[in-house]
Amino acid sequence: GLGARVGGRRPRVSGRGTGYPARVDRDEDLGALCARITRRLIEAEQPLLQAHGLTMWEYIVLSSLERADAPSQLVLARRIGYDKTRLIALLDGLEARGLVRRVPDPADRRAHVISLAEAGSSLLGAARVEIRGMEQRVLGVLPAQLGERLRETLARLADSEVWD
Repeated sequence: GLGARVGGRRPRVSGRGTGYPARVDRDEDLGALCARITRRLIEAEQPLLQAHGLTMWEYIVLSSLERADAPSQLVLARRIGYDKTRLIALLDGLEARGLVRRVPDPADRRAHVISLAEAGSSLLGAARVEIRGMEQRVLGVLPAQLGERLRETLARLADSEVWD
């Protein structure tokens, strides 16, 4: 319910038990709204990830590899929007912990195919359970259908060709 803690804090909600703010600022830019929400979600996710020994970027890498192997480190860096030179050290740490595998690409021995190891899949699943619980508490201030629609809408916007 509304009393549930999110990231160590209670979500602030105004508007007499409706879960909606008393007033919506329609002049606030979409980017500013998304930045506020993103900042709050990251603050709520970080302690959950830390409890599993993961950083946000490690979680992002594991999540990306769960969807599909990366044919190269460069492709993975582009896919997740991370600096390719910093990705090598991140992957070194994940590989040393047995969470990802890097194997030479048979077609191009200079490239390494990166995939999620079984231990990485298990750790990702455990962390995701807690993150989904936090998200449900956040979305719990909305009617169920609206929360589902919000997630679907954000996914469509994130993957839209409008950004290309």
